[in-house]
Amino acid sequence: MDTGSIAWGLTATALVLFMTPGVAFFYGGLVKAKSVISMMMMSFGALGLISVLWILYGFNMSAVSNTTDFAGNPFSDFGLGQLAMGETGSIDLLGATYGATFAIITVALISGAVADRAKFGSWMIFAGVWATLVYFPVAAWVWGGGWILKLGETLGLGDIAVIDYAGGTAVHINAGAAALALALVLGKRVGFQKGITKPHNVPLVLIGASILWFGWFGFNAGAEWVNGLANVGIIVVNTLGAAAAAILAWMLVEKFKDGKATSVGAASGAVAGLVAITPACANLEPGWALLLGAVAGAVCALAVELKFKLGFDDSLDVVGIHLVGGIIGTLYLGFFAIGTGLFTGGGLSQLLVQAIAAFAVLAYSFVVAYLLGLAIEKTIGFRIKNEDELAGIDTSVHGEEGYALERV
Repeated sequence: MDTGSIAWGLTATALVLFMTPGVAFFYGGLVKAKSVISMMMMSFGALGLISVLWILYGFNMSAVSNTTDFAGNPFSDFGLGQLAMGETGSIDLLGATYGATFAIITVALISGAVADRAKFGSWMIFAGVWATLVYFPVAAWVWGGGWILKLGETLGLGDIAVIDYAGGTAVHINAGAAALALALVLGKRVGFQKGITKPHNVPLVLIGASILWFGWFGFNAGAEWVNGLANVGIIVVNTLGAAAAAILAWMLVEKFKDGKATSVGAASGAVAGLVAITPACANLEPGWALLLGAVAGAVCALAVELKFKLGFDDSLDVVGIHLVGGIIGTLYLGFFAIGTGLFTGGGLSQLLVQAIAAFAVLAYSFVVAYLLGLAIEKTIGFRIKNEDELAGIDTSVHGEEGYALERV
């Protein structure tokens, strides 16, 4: 592999790793001032824990030999010693590290659904077990030779295969379904209703969204380091275009619905567009990517209101943005994927395999997350006491304040 491709692999790995602090800033700005430390710590806790688990056994689980395997053998190369000693050990370890950054951010995304009310220790237990039972196996299904990767072949659909270039199923649907499950287990925040909590630091939200967009070029185009950067052009223009179109669409929905377009809406729209283009970035013409961004921005802007209508408290709209956006992007390929979409030269086969993959991952992640969250809640407890929530989770759980200002 040429040195330029290796350099891009290293750069992309750093970009995607930087996205998890971006999530911390984005989520941290959206919560109350007395919850910002707790919110950011859940992202940094995931960064530490999932990195260690991935190196110990997660990478081993993320690839399988047979499509019927649930996951790879976690003890096949415990600690990656054999990988390091192989002939291509340096390049293989770089690839493993790049994969770790995806596992980290997927777990961190879930935390937004339980802002203001989750115990940190319980969250860390959930994060480690969920990653082991859900993310590592699903990564094998989607990218590591598993049943989703081979679904078209299994169904006898010729060259048709599930398209999930950078993680519509493995990352966003996976995290969004788990977020919904945890929101149901932990219940509503004290006094939950529309408008009761507002972002305490809007500039922090915009900084976080900017870091995410910056890192997303590594997220979507990073894997091209193994292809000699052959498709990097279409990936980066689609990553730019979909997010930009989603900003405009989200703001238009806000303007018509509420009378004003907001900066938080613009930031959320960018993230929604990035979520939707993630699985599709290498398989859409740029014009169709713009349309995807517009659809995702508008639909997600409406979807975030579902929690008030359906009565679940997804604090920071992980369901409305990541689950809904991930489903839109994954299914959209069934209609507009280059050469195989229903309206771009193909038939219904692409849509069929996309739908099976999306809803299988959704169902599996939701069920495991719900049962795991319930088990933690019924044993050591997952939710903090109401009085601690009202007093401020930062001081009650971490003994810190986000803004220790002198009071005159």
